[in-house]
Amino acid sequence: MNINLIKADDVLTLRRDILYPNKNLSELKLPEDDFGMHYGLFVNDRLISVVSLFISGNSAQFRKFATLTSFQGKGYGSALLNHLIQEAAKQGCETIWCNARLSAADFYLRFGFTKTEETFTKDEVDFVIMRKSLRT
Repeated sequence: MNINLIKADDVLTLRRDILYPNKNLSELKLPEDDFGMHYGLFVNDRLISVVSLFISGNSAQFRKFATLTSFQGKGYGSALLNHLIQEAAKQGCETIWCNARLSAADFYLRFGFTKTEETFTKDEVDFVIMRKSLRT
């Protein structure tokens, strides 16, 4: 298993396949992608998990976290999230947050994230904003 920085375009196929299977690749590129850091987790040189990190001031937001279905529940997403938390802390961030799918909120709770009162629905998917302090 290796975690590497990858190009923004390299996250698009996995984003689509896991998160938005009914959308075109062109619809999945975020306007902010050119300014983010994109991480890929590889198993035997196969890209199986991706996430994008965006830093603004002392806060980091991660977006579009996706792991191939056949690799879910095996610790790969956990490894990538731990890596992301460490990278945000190295960059001097005091907080890391995400718009979590409500169905994935329990996953983030295990890493010390807390649910906020902020929720919304987009494309028929329910989200909750979750945060974690990186202050030691």
